[in-house]
Amino acid sequence: MAVVQEKKLLCEEWLKQDKKLLVDGKWVAAESGKTFETVNPATGKVIAKVAEGSKADVDKAVKAARKAVEEGPWRKMAAAERAKLLYKLADEIEKRADEFAQIETLDNGKPIKESRWVDVVQTVETFRYYAGWCTKLEGETTNVNSNFFTYTLREPVGVVGQIIPWNFPMLMAAWKLGPALACGNAVVLKPAEQTPLTALRIGELACEVGIPDGVLNIITGFGPNAAGSAISEHMDIDKVAFTGEDKTGREIVRASMGNLKRVSLELGGKAPNIVFADADIDAAVKGAIMGIFFNQGQVCCAGSRLFLEKGIHDEFLSKLSERVGKMRQGNGLDEKTQIGPQVSKEQMDRILSYCEIAKKEGAQLVCGGEHPTEGDLADGYFVKPTIFSGVNNTMRIAQEEVFGPVLAVIPFSSMEEVAEQANKTTFGLSGAVWTRDVKKAHKFASHIKAGTIWVNCYNMFDPQMPFGGYKMSGYGRELGKHSIELYTNIKSVWMNLAD
Repeated sequence: MAVVQEKKLLCEEWLKQDKKLLVDGKWVAAESGKTFETVNPATGKVIAKVAEGSKADVDKAVKAARKAVEEGPWRKMAAAERAKLLYKLADEIEKRADEFAQIETLDNGKPIKESRWVDVVQTVETFRYYAGWCTKLEGETTNVNSNFFTYTLREPVGVVGQIIPWNFPMLMAAWKLGPALACGNAVVLKPAEQTPLTALRIGELACEVGIPDGVLNIITGFGPNAAGSAISEHMDIDKVAFTGEDKTGREIVRASMGNLKRVSLELGGKAPNIVFADADIDAAVKGAIMGIFFNQGQVCCAGSRLFLEKGIHDEFLSKLSERVGKMRQGNGLDEKTQIGPQVSKEQMDRILSYCEIAKKEGAQLVCGGEHPTEGDLADGYFVKPTIFSGVNNTMRIAQEEVFGPVLAVIPFSSMEEVAEQANKTTFGLSGAVWTRDVKKAHKFASHIKAGTIWVNCYNMFDPQMPFGGYKMSGYGRELGKHSIELYTNIKSVWMNLAD
């Protein structure tokens, strides 16, 4: 750990600067003058001070965004010019890939290899993908009858409020900003208070590449009764996009009723990861580890319910627990770290409380379930990789989103049984099936009520493929061409040609 702490950081000087709000192309202090601290979850130490935005700051940002879409150069800019700016932004992020990875790991805690080779790479790919969409936004002509020329226009929604989570701060910013900006909207972005730093760095680069004033505004701060609520309630915001927990999603929907603003939600999940006896066991074990321990289990589509066919249950659990026992946990800046800390003490305590609930309900602890109390890990927000066996699908650990490195293993006997149990949840974001039987794979892919299904793999993503949920996992689709629908309006035009 000492070697990690002594290593020179590319972002060291940048972190020393107080972080302000981006409003109308300028970096300004919060109206209240308040700031808050963001900490490194691996150590609990403060890494930066950030402006605490409030309703007054949101009002200023919305006013700037409205001016940008109604009067500014953004409205008049050619689609090809918007594309150039987004391509430039992607290029500038890519040039600073190592710096961005360090900032993300310091702020979130995730292993540096994940930050560098997953988060940064996919952020760049997402901005480039949507840069390409700038020139592909098209209307249609429709032959209603010979007396009219009828056509449609696809226009930007206008001012968009975007609230992003702390588990993939940089990538979620790209998922939101990419399509919104490509379609010609102006944005008020609120990063999670736990992880505001990479969004602010993206904002700096957006200004440098020439994105016009007011097009991208960033308000850091808190959610309920603060900046987040102000965005949700604002009467001059046309659309809100939110990624986070379902409880907050419901609050945003209620808040949006004032002006009936459009809302898209990507919420929680309780994904079934189903392994049949005919699967490649070793591959499925690796997939189960990826499904639940990637990003410390802080993934909305995490494979937190592992359904094992009884014929392979014991063999699979033995191989799985052996591999998990060898996982290296530590400071995310250490290149050898495979699993880092939870994002905050609050999140760590929440996860540990679920472990206690699972024990009381009769689940059997295979490994983990505790916070390390000795050595360097004791000061951070670490939870040891955890597996519970003997879980019943009705237990809270199988029904509620733990959002941590906690796996619930559930045995099953038949296809009919596991099909029913897989869908017995209020969520429907994702699921996975492991089998060599192609018919079985297709059958389950169609049966599971979820927005993404992986077959013999887990946690595969690409900007071209849509992502979103069924049921309490939200509505609307991010990524792919489908996200364009979230950020545009369709206008029908009738031109009378009759004599």
